[in-house]
This record gives sequence, structure tokens and C-alpha cells, in this order.
Amino acid sequence: MRCEVLAIGTELLLGQITDTNSSWIGEQLALAGIDSFYQVKVGDNHARIVASMRAALARSDAVICCGGLGPTQDDITRAALAEVMGVGLVADDVIGARIRQMFESRGRTMPENNLLQAEVPQGATPIPEMPGTAPGLICPVGDKVLYAVPGVPSEMREMMLGTILPDLQRRAGVRAVIKSRVLRTWGHSESGLAEMLAAYMLELDASGQATLAFQASGMEGIKVRITAKAAQVEAVDEIIARVESVVRAILGNCIFGIDEQTMESAILQGLKQRGWSLAVAETATGGLLSLRLSTSPMAPDTFLGGLMLADPAAQQRLLGVAPAPFANEDTTAALAAAVRHTLGADVGLATTAIDAASARPGMRPGTVFIGIATAEGAFAERIALPGDRERIREFSVIGSLNLLRHRLALT
Repeated sequence: MRCEVLAIGTELLLGQITDTNSSWIGEQLALAGIDSFYQVKVGDNHARIVASMRAALARSDAVICCGGLGPTQDDITRAALAEVMGVGLVADDVIGARIRQMFESRGRTMPENNLLQAEVPQGATPIPEMPGTAPGLICPVGDKVLYAVPGVPSEMREMMLGTILPDLQRRAGVRAVIKSRVLRTWGHSESGLAEMLAAYMLELDASGQATLAFQASGMEGIKVRITAKAAQVEAVDEIIARVESVVRAILGNCIFGIDEQTMESAILQGLKQRGWSLAVAETATGGLLSLRLSTSPMAPDTFLGGLMLADPAAQQRLLGVAPAPFANEDTTAALAAAVRHTLGADVGLATTAIDAASARPGMRPGTVFIGIATAEGAFAERIALPGDRERIREFSVIGSLNLLRHRLALT
């Protein structure tokens, strides 16, 4: 069984929207044991969409078409599906009623053009999951199949997980269970992690039961993905647990979380377990550190707040710390202690940095100072980060949290 992905929308070609849907679908197909060799993007043009669908069906057994199912003039996927199937569009009254009810439940009057979404190619089956107003479709074409899902990521994912992936596995006769776990790391390069795990990866390749893969993810760290395959769920879980144990023994404390866990959620969870609260003062990270912490589900229990000090004089007015001619360890440690005291937190965290205006020998732009304060005292460390200003900000966030993690043994 071969399945490919056809992403539909001119905005994708123009770079106005990043096509994260195709990468997510590709990942899920791999985990489901379905081969996928092509991903294609096409603009909102009927003839080109039809040609792309036909070309995809010539190469593959199944095609997942993503986008173009809305109610506007450029939503032409339904008509293209009908042409490829060689049928007409028919109104589905059940879908129409569901769309109308969605609007009425929100106290809104439905624009009549929304009923265009209830037009279905004759012989197509609507996908049961319908979290939005655009229904997904299963469209048979001979012994092959076209699936159509909305471009809204949350709606697409619900349809993929609920209907399309199980249907593909049934058609393919896939009986094995494939699962994965992601270990999130910070502190080593991708090549460094690969070198550390090289010998063990050869063992895994020989066994054929599990694989390791790496994904560099910017300020999210580098991910090490364990993927395992077995006949039953219990066997897969056992393999993943065994591989994870070995990988943790090799990589050590550079692993800070698993799966969707971020550095900030890991830190806040560790603080909560100790009954500690956190406050931050930022110059290097420009409010990004507070943003990341405040949007974590763990924030209400542990994060008291942050101060973004763009004006050097503000740190003296708000925290009583005199500005220095340039960022340094002493000032940063003092900021951490001051924000801890001012906001009444158990832990204070501060970031400052050398910019182009204050660069000097041994202190180039990208030199960042991270201060940590607890009841036992305050200190600061210096790190050097690569990249432009935005990358330095992002890496300062995860770097400061990682230092806090290590110094307080939070994970």
C-alpha cells in the first residue's frame, strides 16, 4: 500500500502558510506502517488539481488531499474529486443540517454559501468526524481511493486519527502495531548524539525491532525518536521501554523530557514538585522567556511573573539594580536576586546579553549571562550562542531553563 499527500492551496506555493500538515501526515503514515513516497503541493486551479490527483493515483494506491473544502470560490477540491471519479456533485442533506446546527448553536445566522460544503461527489462517503463545517470525504476510484480533509490542522488530525489511518491499515492488511516515543535533549549537537548512540543503533538495526532517528528542532532542542514495531501493543511498549532505558543510560542528563513535553513544562513541573515558585527578569530574551513560561499548563501553580527590561534604567527603578556599562555576571546575578525578592518567589531567573554596541574583546554579540537566585544565594554563568538576534533570543530561553534544571536538579 502506497499513499501520497496532495496539499491544495495557492497560499502554500506563495509561502504565505507553512505546510505543516503534510509533514504531520507523513509522520503518521510512517507510524501506521504505510509507505509514502511523494508529497505534492498544487495551487487553487481546477485543471491542475485534477491533473495532480490523477498523477498521484497513477503512482500510489491512496491519496490524501488536504485543503480546498471550505465554502469560498477558491475551495474547488470537491469539484476536482468529482471529475476524477467521473461523477457529479449531490447535496447531502444530513451534512447541510449539521453545518446549519453548528452556526445556530453559536447564535449566528448561517451564510447560505456554507451549504456548498454539503455537496459531495456521488459515491463518496463523508468521514464521520466533522469538528468544523467542512466534511472530509472518502472517494473510491476503481480499486484505489482519494481521501479529502480540511486544511485546518486540528480538523485534519481528528479525521486522520479517527478514520483515515485505520482505513488505510485495513486496506493494506497492516496487522503490526507501530508506536514511537520522543526523547527531548539539550546540550549536544545532532552529530554528537548520533556518535554517542552509533554502536547501539547498529544493535537495533540488527534486531529489526526498533529504530532511532534524530530531529533538530531549534529552541525545542534535538529530538531522539524511538520507533518500534510488534504484533501487540504490550510488546511494542516493552520494546520502547527497553530501548529508552538504554538511550537514557548513554545520553544521561541531556534528556529533559519526552514526547510533547517542553523545557519550560519540565522546569515548572520540577519546581511544583518541590513547592517552589519562579520569577524572571529579562533583557536578553525580550519577554520570550516569560511568554513561554506563562503559556505552559503548569504556569498557574509555579510561575509568578516576569519583568522585561528593555530600558537599562528600568532595572534600577523596578528592581533597585544599577545598570552597568555592559552585561556581566554580577549584574545578572543581582537581577535574579532582586526579581526573586520583588515578586516573592522561591527562585529568581535573569537573562542579560552583550549586543553589537557593547561588544568587546572576549565578549562578542551572542554572549549571554544567566543568573539564578535561591534562598541560598545568587550566581550567574556566561554562555556563547551562535546565530542572529532571534536565534540568540530563542536559544537563551532554553539555555537559561536548562541551566536552572541542572543547578536545581529539577529533572
